Amino acid sequence: MIPSEKKMDILISLCKRRGFIYPGSEIYGGFANTWDYGPYGVELKRNIREAWWNMFVRRRADMVGVDTPIIINPKAWEASGHISSFSDPLVDCKSCKRRFRADHLLEQISAKPGYDKEKPQDLKDVRCPECGGSLTDVRQFNMMFKTSVGVTEDDSSVAYLRPETAGGMFVAWKNVRDTARKRLPFGIAQVGKAFRNEITPGNFIFRTREFDQMEVEYFVKPEQAPESFEMWLKVLKSWVEDVLHISPKNVEYVEISEKDRAFYSARTIDVEYKYPFGQKELYGLANRTDYDLSRHQEFSKEDLRWLDPETNEKILPFVIEPSLGLDRSVLAVLCEHLDSDEAPVASEGEEKGEDEDRLVLRLPPALAPVKAAIFPLQKKGGLAEIATDLAESLRKKGIAVEYDESGSIGKRYRRQDEIGTPWCFTVDRESVEDKCVTVRDRDKMDQTRIPIADVPRWIMDRISYE
Repeated sequence: MIPSEKKMDILISLCKRRGFIYPGSEIYGGFANTWDYGPYGVELKRNIREAWWNMFVRRRADMVGVDTPIIINPKAWEASGHISSFSDPLVDCKSCKRRFRADHLLEQISAKPGYDKEKPQDLKDVRCPECGGSLTDVRQFNMMFKTSVGVTEDDSSVAYLRPETAGGMFVAWKNVRDTARKRLPFGIAQVGKAFRNEITPGNFIFRTREFDQMEVEYFVKPEQAPESFEMWLKVLKSWVEDVLHISPKNVEYVEISEKDRAFYSARTIDVEYKYPFGQKELYGLANRTDYDLSRHQEFSKEDLRWLDPETNEKILPFVIEPSLGLDRSVLAVLCEHLDSDEAPVASEGEEKGEDEDRLVLRLPPALAPVKAAIFPLQKKGGLAEIATDLAESLRKKGIAVEYDESGSIGKRYRRQDEIGTPWCFTVDRESVEDKCVTVRDRDKMDQTRIPIADVPRWIMDRISYE
């Protein structure tokens, strides 16, 4: 069991040492709050993304996917209100010049932060948490990244990197409506990059300026909205508990009061995870009413209503939005499943004798970057050839596998424990005769013997997104 106060330091160290996540631009001294996903990190992230797409899109008859551009017509952001009001309250320390988000400072002193659409609260009694100096007045800071499109840089060339993937889905609604042959309710899903010029990013990959979102815009008749909201809330709970295997005791579903939620929202729930650095938002679920489509209909002059084929009535749908952060999902999964215990020192392929400390990532097999590790007990006697052939046969079936013949068997086990590999298969001297290998389970640390020919099916039977 890892103490909560030490967990983030241990996790960040593990992520760099084992190739999950590195500081960005490190050879140039770094670039604040940017991160590279390494060989294992990118696989974990991809596995979470694929699991989400399978659950939220592929397995549902009422869902379709899109992939919209990062840079879209800036009029779309004017219609959505992002240009005028997508901002955070900013303050600076007059003494040390450090910059802070006003709502974060209010949280630190146990005050209730106001919603970003409300007037900033008075911070006259709050001092700089770094040096105790006085703070400037609150001013609003727009978080969208500006860029220019075309050969000239003037007002006509201004564009923005999208601050959320939802904007592109609303803009694409008319084309999807006309081509997908779906009846309400149905949804559009997208996974992609979003960009926010955050004032105070931090806490590892929790808050960064470039991140991935997994979002659904679910279009419903207005009277269907409450029922659809409850349906997606159940889906989110199933995702958290059954796919990510996050304990319910570490998650809170926080109902946002009317005065604190967005003005256009009829209901909002924040799904918050108990990170080592505090309980923070992981996902969001909102009933956005018809705000987005009505605004785009107004600004674009296009008819964005849906024609009910049974009544011939035209309806401007309400939208239920489950919004999930992919990077925050990665962080929550790593925090949830990082553990430590004691394991017997391994010798000759078996764990026995005195115990030693073990750091282990107990990742669900479906999410683990590597599903199986193949170890020849020795390099000679034909063991390496058998192990190599087994590893290659697994790769051909699309199973992520590692071959490792260096170091003691104990050190090889520990390496795989730290990257979350669920099973290690050892080829020993008996394998030459009986055509079997010893499989060692990461969590139970028990060992069984199975035929080499059965290994691919054995693994596939135990990998599931359910």
